[in-house]
Amino acid sequence: MVTPVTLPRLSWGDPRAPKRALLVHGLGSNGALMWRFGVALADAGWNATAVDLRGHGTAPRALDYTLAAYAADVAIAHPDGDEPWDLVIGHSLGGAAVTLAAADNPTWTRRLVLIDPGLRITDGERGAVRSSQDEAFMDVTVDDVRRDNPRWHEQDLELKALSSRQVSRWAVAETDIQNPDWDARAAAAALRIPTHIIGADPAVFSIFTGELATEVCTNPYITMSVVENAGHSPHRVRPDETLRQLFAAL
Repeated sequence: MVTPVTLPRLSWGDPRAPKRALLVHGLGSNGALMWRFGVALADAGWNATAVDLRGHGTAPRALDYTLAAYAADVAIAHPDGDEPWDLVIGHSLGGAAVTLAAADNPTWTRRLVLIDPGLRITDGERGAVRSSQDEAFMDVTVDDVRRDNPRWHEQDLELKALSSRQVSRWAVAETDIQNPDWDARAAAAALRIPTHIIGADPAVFSIFTGELATEVCTNPYITMSVVENAGHSPHRVRPDETLRQLFAAL
């Protein structure tokens, strides 16, 4: 049985705004790194709330780092009054977690947007994921992150360095170990709410492309666009285009 933890939050926009969004980050990151979406949604009249996933940021540490555990945590996150979220955005690992949560409870959110989501990680892809996380643990200063990501905004550089210092290395390793069959395709197939996927450019690096994308998008509730010339975190490399695709989908 999965025991959820309560996730810390930060928010953008008027708490009384009529439209409310939940922002869920990827592996090795933190809620603050979803700031591009938070700022843009707040400017558009929304209230946006980001969470730190278990083992990340300032969230509680735990023993369970299965996808089901991540999903259980976000599933108990509600706006005030237990109303549905109007929108949930999930990046990478966060995309898998929110897909599982939405499939399990169709009234949890009215709409999903997934940013290069980790809906399936094959054995062949695990090495690339491990390498990227190992590199992140070495990039603990702003200059370290800037060296590898010269196109990022200064705040992304600062926050990525911070998130690398905050996250539990053990939690990241266990997320890999405890999910030998990393696969949320059945949950994606079960979605019955409008869902849009903003994919990364496979010519740069994407974990949601090819046969996986083709299979998932057979669900008529799911649409997809791609941010060209941007890798796995398009909201950091090409934020304006990523946000344009977000609002086009909404």
